[in-house]
Amino acid sequence: MRTLVLRLNPGDDLRASLDSALGRSGSDAAFVVSGIGSLSGASIRFAGAPTPARIEGDLEILTLAGSLSPDGSHLHISVSDAEGRVSGGHAAPGCVVRTTAEILVAVLPDWRFARTLDPLTGYAELSPLSLPATPRAGS
Repeated sequence: MRTLVLRLNPGDDLRASLDSALGRSGSDAAFVVSGIGSLSGASIRFAGAPTPARIEGDLEILTLAGSLSPDGSHLHISVSDAEGRVSGGHAAPGCVVRTTAEILVAVLPDWRFARTLDPLTGYAELSPLSLPATPRAGS
């Protein structure tokens, strides 16, 4: 396992930035371990909802976690607004960094994450595949 420590800048889209980081990592599998920061607005799909809701205004990221794969990321987020109200669900495109986002990613080079349709859920679900170990130099 390798780690990436990311600092996103104002105006960055959270999901697009994480997908890009996975692409640059040279791996096809990673987990977001932790994330904090602020957003100027968020698109969050609440449990059971067919489409994301839009939340405007200054938001604090309280939690961010999920899996990253070339076939799509699965991210959960909770945010609080200026009155301390908390909302959470699936982080959709459109979560825009306000001042900063600090994110810890665990990259798993010995794994390949794919998303395949699960007939039980009707969604593209995680299909983890353990890759053969790469021999180390001098072994």
